[in-house]
Amino acid sequence: MDLICKTVIFFLLVSLSLGTDGELAPNFLTMAGPLPSELAERLGLQEQVLPKEQQGAAVAEAQGYPCQPDLVASELPRYFSRLRALGVTHYKLLLPWARVLPKGNTTDVDGAQVGCYRQLLEALAAAELRAVLVLHQGRVPGAVAVLASGRRARAFSELFVEYADFSFRAFGDLVDVWLSFSDLPEVLQSLPYTEPQERVRALAAAHEGFYTMLHEQVSPAGGRLSIALEMGNVLDSASSELLSVSLQDSVDFVSLNLRYHSGNETDFYKKLSEFQSVWKGKDILVSSLKVLDWASMEEYPFIPVAAIVKAINKEEAHMIGCDINEFLDYLPHVLSETNTLQENPDAVLAPRSSYQAVWEMFAEQSESERDSFLQDVFPSGFLWGISTGAFNIEGAWAEDGKGESIWDQFGHGGHVHMNQTADVACDSYYKTSYDIYLLKGLRPQLYKFSVSWSRIFPAGTNHTINSKGVDYYNRLIDRLLDSNIEPMVTLFHWDLPQALQALGGWQNESIIDAFVSYADFCFSTFGDRVKLWVTFHEPWVISYAGYGTGEHPPGITDPGAASYKVAHTILKAHAKVWHLYNDKYRSQQRGKVGLVLNSDWAEPKTPSSSEDVRASERYLQFMLGWFAHPIFVNGDYPDILKAQIQEVNQQCPMTIAQLPVFTEEEKTLVKGTADFFGLSHYTSRLVSAGTNGTCTPGYESIGNFSLHVDPSWPQAASSWIHVVPWGLRRLLKFVSQEYTGSKIPIYIAGNGVPTGDTGDLLNDTLRVDYFRQYIDEALKAVKLDAVDVRSYIARSLLDGFEGPVGYSLKFGLHHVNFEDSNRPRTPKASAYFYSGVIEKNGFPSQGLGRSSAPVVFDRPVPSKLPNLPASEVPSKAKIVWQKFSSQTAFERDMYFYGTFPEDFTWGVSSSSYQIEGGWDADGKGPSIWDNFTHVPGNVNNNDTGDIACDSYNRVEEDIYMLKALGVKNYRFSVSWPRIFPTGRNSSINSHGVAYYNRLIDGLIANNITPIVTLYHWDLPQTLQDIGGWENDEIIDLFDSFADFCFQMFGDRVKFWITFNEPNIISWLGYGEGLFPPNVKDPGNAPYRVAHILLKAHARVYHTYDDKYRASQGGVISMCLFISWAEPKTPSDPRDIEAADRYLQFLVGWFAHPIYKNGDYPEVMKWKVGNRSELQNLPSSRLPVLTAEEQEYIRGTADVFCFNTYSSKIVSHSTTRLSPFSYNYDQEISVTVDSSWPSSALPDHRPVAWGMRRLLNWIKEEYGNPPIYIIENGVGAKTTSDVDDNARIFYFKTYIDEALKAYKVDGVNLKGYNAWSLMDNFEWVDGYEPRFGLHQIDFDNPNRPRTPKRSAVYYAEIIRNNGIPLPKEDEFLYGEFPENFSWSVATAAYQIEGGWRADGKGLSIWDKYAHTPLRIGKDATGDVACDSYHRIEEDVEMLKSLKVSHYRFSVSWSRVLPDGTTRYINEKGLNYYERLIDALLAANIVPQVTLYHWDLPQALQDVGGWENDTIVQRFKEYAEVLFQRLGDKVKFWITLNEPYNTAYLGYGTGTAAPGVSVRPGRAPYVVGHNLIKAHAEAWHLYNETYRAKQGGLISITINSDWAEPRNPHSQEDIEAARRFMQFLLGWFAHPIFKNGDYSEVMKRRILERSLAQGLNESRLPEFTESEKQRIKGTYDYFGLNHYTSVLTYNMNYPKNVKSYDSDRGVATVTDRSWLGSGSLWLKVTPFGFRKILRWIKEEYNNPPIYVTENGVSERGAFEFNDTWRMHYYRSYINEALKAIVLDGVDIRGYTAWTLMDNLEWAVGYEEKFGLYHVNFSDPALPRRPRASAKYYSQIINCNGFPDPAMGPHPCLEQEPEVTPTDPTPGAADRVNFLGLDLTSQRAEIALYVLFALSAVGALGLALFAYKYGKLSKRSHKKSHIELSSKM
Repeated sequence: MDLICKTVIFFLLVSLSLGTDGELAPNFLTMAGPLPSELAERLGLQEQVLPKEQQGAAVAEAQGYPCQPDLVASELPRYFSRLRALGVTHYKLLLPWARVLPKGNTTDVDGAQVGCYRQLLEALAAAELRAVLVLHQGRVPGAVAVLASGRRARAFSELFVEYADFSFRAFGDLVDVWLSFSDLPEVLQSLPYTEPQERVRALAAAHEGFYTMLHEQVSPAGGRLSIALEMGNVLDSASSELLSVSLQDSVDFVSLNLRYHSGNETDFYKKLSEFQSVWKGKDILVSSLKVLDWASMEEYPFIPVAAIVKAINKEEAHMIGCDINEFLDYLPHVLSETNTLQENPDAVLAPRSSYQAVWEMFAEQSESERDSFLQDVFPSGFLWGISTGAFNIEGAWAEDGKGESIWDQFGHGGHVHMNQTADVACDSYYKTSYDIYLLKGLRPQLYKFSVSWSRIFPAGTNHTINSKGVDYYNRLIDRLLDSNIEPMVTLFHWDLPQALQALGGWQNESIIDAFVSYADFCFSTFGDRVKLWVTFHEPWVISYAGYGTGEHPPGITDPGAASYKVAHTILKAHAKVWHLYNDKYRSQQRGKVGLVLNSDWAEPKTPSSSEDVRASERYLQFMLGWFAHPIFVNGDYPDILKAQIQEVNQQCPMTIAQLPVFTEEEKTLVKGTADFFGLSHYTSRLVSAGTNGTCTPGYESIGNFSLHVDPSWPQAASSWIHVVPWGLRRLLKFVSQEYTGSKIPIYIAGNGVPTGDTGDLLNDTLRVDYFRQYIDEALKAVKLDAVDVRSYIARSLLDGFEGPVGYSLKFGLHHVNFEDSNRPRTPKASAYFYSGVIEKNGFPSQGLGRSSAPVVFDRPVPSKLPNLPASEVPSKAKIVWQKFSSQTAFERDMYFYGTFPEDFTWGVSSSSYQIEGGWDADGKGPSIWDNFTHVPGNVNNNDTGDIACDSYNRVEEDIYMLKALGVKNYRFSVSWPRIFPTGRNSSINSHGVAYYNRLIDGLIANNITPIVTLYHWDLPQTLQDIGGWENDEIIDLFDSFADFCFQMFGDRVKFWITFNEPNIISWLGYGEGLFPPNVKDPGNAPYRVAHILLKAHARVYHTYDDKYRASQGGVISMCLFISWAEPKTPSDPRDIEAADRYLQFLVGWFAHPIYKNGDYPEVMKWKVGNRSELQNLPSSRLPVLTAEEQEYIRGTADVFCFNTYSSKIVSHSTTRLSPFSYNYDQEISVTVDSSWPSSALPDHRPVAWGMRRLLNWIKEEYGNPPIYIIENGVGAKTTSDVDDNARIFYFKTYIDEALKAYKVDGVNLKGYNAWSLMDNFEWVDGYEPRFGLHQIDFDNPNRPRTPKRSAVYYAEIIRNNGIPLPKEDEFLYGEFPENFSWSVATAAYQIEGGWRADGKGLSIWDKYAHTPLRIGKDATGDVACDSYHRIEEDVEMLKSLKVSHYRFSVSWSRVLPDGTTRYINEKGLNYYERLIDALLAANIVPQVTLYHWDLPQALQDVGGWENDTIVQRFKEYAEVLFQRLGDKVKFWITLNEPYNTAYLGYGTGTAAPGVSVRPGRAPYVVGHNLIKAHAEAWHLYNETYRAKQGGLISITINSDWAEPRNPHSQEDIEAARRFMQFLLGWFAHPIFKNGDYSEVMKRRILERSLAQGLNESRLPEFTESEKQRIKGTYDYFGLNHYTSVLTYNMNYPKNVKSYDSDRGVATVTDRSWLGSGSLWLKVTPFGFRKILRWIKEEYNNPPIYVTENGVSERGAFEFNDTWRMHYYRSYINEALKAIVLDGVDIRGYTAWTLMDNLEWAVGYEEKFGLYHVNFSDPALPRRPRASAKYYSQIINCNGFPDPAMGPHPCLEQEPEVTPTDPTPGAADRVNFLGLDLTSQRAEIALYVLFALSAVGALGLALFAYKYGKLSKRSHKKSHIELSSKM
């Protein structure tokens, strides 16, 4: 009724304005405004609100808020454009006098306010709306009232005219109509005059003054002016009359504020008549219209309407315009009815449904009109997005405590295509950074994803909250915001927790409270950052497919009841969540909450059939209206839906459909509960009326419709999707008309198309076409139909798990390879297309051409480099070798944390021939590389660059990668023959120029600085034909080419490189002849060519300097290739000279003339000159630069650019005189260290520390110029390396060395570029070495680009601007708990000696050590440290250390020589009694290990640990010790490291007894017996001795910590877990958990055993009674830990029977980890904390004693063992963190070891001791290392006192060797290794043995010690594992 009434009034007003022909007057004003209050408040324009009765209290309160120009710019254009599309011509704005002129006059102008209102008016003009500006409304400002009153008053009129004049000058060019005043009663009342007449005169004078100023003084055409009058008795009659008379000649028209009261028409006509009589002949503008009291209208309003129209017409009023605010929501509908009313005002309008209106609106469209393409852009501020759903992509179905969802159960129940599951899916749970990487490439404004309810609340309720799941979403949200992408978060996308489904799911109303609780948690946890919430995604699918057809979980087939019940529950749940947000969160978080409804568009199958039209409408109401109508219309289901269900139920004998009923209270609850309308749309349907009478419940039968498709509609891979783009436009129009109007914005939140899993998966042209057409239809809806669409969200970011069809349908813009455990993601053609649409904001018309917008980006500032003298021989830069070559490995390799300066530029590089392809495309001329590669045999595999990466045709794809990386610059080269096909400027190829323009423009549009190389080796062949770089003529030709490039591209390119690696051109092209032009003249041509290259470079530099620098302001340089040269013998001056000479010949050859004195290096001139003379040549082979040339060349570079990959070892050598050669001229020998890691190219070995030294050399040699690393990277020889670990290690270490050079050494480093952007043509090696951050499939014609892990890693480095210290690695000051045990450890065989003394029996280690080739250097433990005879010395060392405990082991064969109790060796026992007594006398608690690997040989002779009788033997042995020593020993360890006994002793045979014949069986048997033996000893002590002796007894288990090699791969994470369960869990799981092995061990060994043809597992089983006996046999957890490894999955051949193959894990270590004296032991403190936390979580926080931890060294004795102090400081600090931060129950810490000793199979080569033992001296003297004192200090302080608290009493006078703690410093301090030091001290610290400045907390990163500690355990690596590490 409301719509009809308002429509009538509108036509009434329209009729006033009709011309003689019944048409609207051509200049009729339709006026809207001012701004709606909500929008005005958000923009800080609270004055722009409707009159007070139309605004809430909030507006009044918000008056002080500032204007928001950014929001004005982003939000208003869309709003204004929509109004213009509706037919609005004018917009009214209120100018706030008080804010524009705060003091009331022009002495104080608020410029910000003026700017904001100007911006507002400009936005109107841009939308083609004209402005009606009201200068003042309501009470006059207080400041004005003050000025107009009092003794020195100014006339009010004067003040107003001053304000009006100012306003005209500020805004006049943008205003069409002026209103001086509005709301006259308020204005008059507030004027500071007592008499009403005086007030009227003041007001009239003010208005008249403005009129005069406007029309006479300023401009006759200055706009039309009026004043807003009221109709009726608003003013007293005298005032009204005076005003009318005063204003008759000072208005251009009459402005009328009109109120129309229903039922009071007579009074209205009377007043209108009176008003007209006063203002005869004046045009009327109804500037404000309010329609009141329509509710009291009679039921049929049309009878009086005609009379009203006639009455108004009678008055002969001419209306020029009208305020239409009241009708905005109905305007499209109204306009469509205009003609009807004009023809017959008395006609009654029959209401038409929205569907009918939309159907009729489009029904007559021709096909060409329907399908025409609209070239236009979306409104400014339009949001582009992309979507996913949790269960589609996350995987990790049971990881980190996630609960099961209904989709997990559905998949595991075999209900999905090919039994696929979503267990791993895209692995996005672990690949946040990968997904963000792709999003950065796309650059959407929104990312719509869903939260997995069961990942947050595993059981569906807030009784259990999974913090790791919460962390995942927090991380994702933070990374999105960091990437300027707004998260749009869906609370429910179909994956209900299974625990809630078990209670009935959405059929049980109690789920509403659970959902509200879940939403409440999400709002409170994420709502500070998430501003767009979706409660439900496509609830129709849940109701229809989950509970109707049963196609989706929970698989219920009940379309007549359950389906409707579920929808009812969902609607109420949605409403409650909306109200929760509205009431509790909206005011602080200011977000929006809506839902996403899916709907097809429906067209009648037979357009002429009214039945089919009604059926189509019914279909939409059943699909969309079912949910939309209650929320967006009236809180209830659509009448059509209710009527249809009622009709079906009446027709059938039983109830077919049960539609629940909303109570009135529920209707109120549901209505209006959405801030936006999310629409998901994929396809359309043809609908016909059904055949009534089918009484079987079904979607179509209940709705009485049948669904069809037009056979001409293209079908997608899915049967339910046909491509019908125009359906989207019509659906949007319907939604706008039916549900949203202009009040609720529409977000297209799901639109896309699937492709199948066959054919071309990457070149998805179907999807590109789909997006192009559907997005354009959305554009038409916005632009042509005035539908308020705010966003378009494409589905989907990735291919994913698509429900019942599994992975067979692919919706992704990025292809995911589900066959590869890395789940690599490759952009498809659609990703590039959609990225382009986003960038252009739609489809702009093609004619716009290149933007000439000014370029703004970071660029180097040109500055003249200093003039430097010639280099000495050797150069002064030799101090670099003096500073660095004597570094220890510890000092050299210590990882450094910090960041680069803000203006540091990160980039990536490529070159034209290597990537472009298009070798002869569009007129490109051939280059020397084209010709060279076309000759078979020249290049590896006969590869060519004909196509390469096809970058010539793939600019958008390359820029996509660069955007994803986040680089600040991109270095590429221009192909000379692509620009000048003949090499000369007489032939210019416009296509080539256009290609580079497109690339450069694309870079700049994305804020990426182009660094352009003019020459990267691809000389035009025509120029080679005239001699190439050996012909002087080429200097002019190169200059001409460069000049053209500067002229063509220099407005945007500000960083130029003339030549890339001229030293390589000269040597490989003209010396060795390996590269084209294949000149083999090693002694002459290189020098000649270099000579010309130098002069060509200088010429181009001067051209730029003279012609372009002033206007373009760029920099220009050359880029050299450099390998670092390390002298073979740093102490040999000849090798230092040789290394310097190598660099002078390589670098100085070009750099010395440019950066120093214009001439070649002295050493080069000297060497080549002398050798030329010795070769009987008349002059030097090195050309001479004249004085003039020197002056010309010197200083021709603004910065220093170089490429580096590796290092060389250089020594002096006397070389041959013949043949002549640049190489021989250097008189050096060049080698590499075979221990350096290898790469794809033999001369490219990674040697990261060379980077720092090289940077320092450049600094010293060339006066520390601004330095740019232009290429740095590593190649891999493989076709696929998406998980490119080695490349990550390379960047991790090389960038860190660059960081040290910058932060510690003061090198002026400005930028770093990785080589290379993508795999490409690597010159003569073809495509075999892969250097790219992105993998290219060269077998695919589309050349797909897949980001490797290194790309994601490098993007992270760029994001962090370096390598900041991770929070978890920050050092923690504090103390350990009181009574914490500090201990040190040894083992009997390793220290005692006395191998046959006093009746000791033989042990297996005695026999093993006496077997040839078993132990390094044939060492034995016969004497060892001779501790058997040195109790006093040992105890003195312990006292000196201040330990509270001492851990040692008893030699079984010393006490029981044959292993049995038949004979007890009292002398052996007495040794231990004496030792224990001495310890107790020194107040040191003994910790006694019963078995530390030295089994009596007599027991081994009967099978050793493979014979289960040993369990009883061990128990008997233990009883002897309990009986004899137990009164004094209160801490027992049954077994030390049973893993090493089982695996090394009986598996690999690399430890005693050396058994290796049954690697798949023996270790498990041995482990089985060890566990049972331990349990028996524990029970013996527990039951017989504990009560009397009161001690503790347990076992010590060794374990490395395992990190996944790729932390973003679920497979690697599972490998790490498996590693832990097979190593630590092998023994801990039975003892500390359930008496049995872990499930993963049992399952894997059984599966492999059965596959090998065995009928049972090779892993023995415990009986139930054994399990009970073993479970819980501990008093504490004894842990030996040294290092960490990186793990990954390895599938061994099925027939291999071994522990390693059963485990199926391979390990590597991280190159950035510090090494030690043991190959297996890398320094990884972070792993210590992690393994302690893991034990806490896995085994219910048992008390932990760390029973071994330490580090080894090799080589000669060094007192200052800084590396060991660093190890103890960092590891012990991690233990402190585990206690303080993680709540781990650690009771004690034990250092390994007291003194150097026999380290098992490696003998005495690896030394772990706090005390050094000199084994070459028969006296075996012991001497403390610095670490002994340091450890004693930690013990004395019981931790690490905070230096900020002042000196601690525990700190004695610190020895010079003790590391100092970091303290905050002044501004000149640097962060060095976690410490704040002065830069000078940091330097000293690094160079001079770190002279023991601190080794701050750092988190290095990982490596392997694969099978336990190699040194303490013998050669621990199986052949397979060792080879896997190489």
